[in-house]
Amino acid sequence: MVITEVKDKASKKAFLNVARTLYRDDKNWVCPLDNDIEAVFDPAKNNFHNDGKCTRWILTNDGGQVIGRVAAFINNKKAYHYEQPTGGMGFFECIDNKDAAYLLFDTAKKWLQANGMQAMDGPINFGENDNFWGLLVEGFTPPSYGMNYNFPYYRAFFEDYGFKTQYEQITNHLDVNKPFSERFTKIANWVIKKPGYDFRHFEVAKMETFATDFIEIYNDAWRDFENFVPITHATISESFKKMKPLMDEKLIWFAYIDDEPAAFVIILPDANQMLKTVNGKLNLIGKLKFVYRRWKGVSRMRAIVMGTKQKYQKHGLESAIFIKLKEYVLPLKQYDELELSWVGDFNEKMIAIHAAVGATFGKKHLTMRKIF
Repeated sequence: MVITEVKDKASKKAFLNVARTLYRDDKNWVCPLDNDIEAVFDPAKNNFHNDGKCTRWILTNDGGQVIGRVAAFINNKKAYHYEQPTGGMGFFECIDNKDAAYLLFDTAKKWLQANGMQAMDGPINFGENDNFWGLLVEGFTPPSYGMNYNFPYYRAFFEDYGFKTQYEQITNHLDVNKPFSERFTKIANWVIKKPGYDFRHFEVAKMETFATDFIEIYNDAWRDFENFVPITHATISESFKKMKPLMDEKLIWFAYIDDEPAAFVIILPDANQMLKTVNGKLNLIGKLKFVYRRWKGVSRMRAIVMGTKQKYQKHGLESAIFIKLKEYVLPLKQYDELELSWVGDFNEKMIAIHAAVGATFGKKHLTMRKIF
């Protein structure tokens, strides 16, 4: 077997095509967009390159057939927050062969060691954790946009190599047409009517204002979680611009108390239902298919991230936002499901919110670490 670092057009194409070959008979898999993957490795499109670096490889067998791939990256803002300086590995794909998998893991490990790292997390992304993050171990059903999907046999590769689970990422599903409990609805409606409480849906024309409000809420809400690194304006502006083609302004809500940004939820129509047939390629035909599917509408939404400032976390703002969402969504008679993805097993408050709205288990991913 031969490992080759991705440095030219041919190896980039091979890196992208590995997954297409492996999953061609898997009806649940949805091919990620080539553009999305390439953007991760492009310094002009991924601001994480400003404080880190990454590389990637393909693995071929003796006959020259590509049988696997892997990437490794170092985020200098996060790497040194741990007991051991820790890098990352991701975009792992491999045939069902332990020797091949271990060779890919070893390659990422050696590169990280050469750059001063003493451990690696995986499978993760060189970016925020809302995309390409975690090893799927339960819920092998069609993934929503940005959510990792992989073969069940990958888990044994990671565990046998010595990766240990750092935390579980739980994705729950909410039946949109199922009524909220009477108690939940009563509390939410009471919150909506409180003096000084205001609920506003997103407006593209005011994107920069909402981006600023998002940062203020997010960095307050998450500041006490272990190894938290504040999100930057550049990162969230980049994320909002990527979301723009999918956005329905009335699926994204912010709560304010006396005009102070207090809470938000970011929900998008599930792009994977629009992209299922384009096979990862947004060429002219792919764009036409995407536009048609967007016009026709999809049946699933995905809640990407929620957040509430710590001092307002017992004010029922999340409940009120869900009522606002339902008031908009139900008359459309379009959506059947809201995927609440994903919440770490350490986030008890968010898990409680999922339970309060009546969500049921959907998937489980693992974020794992290998100490060298």
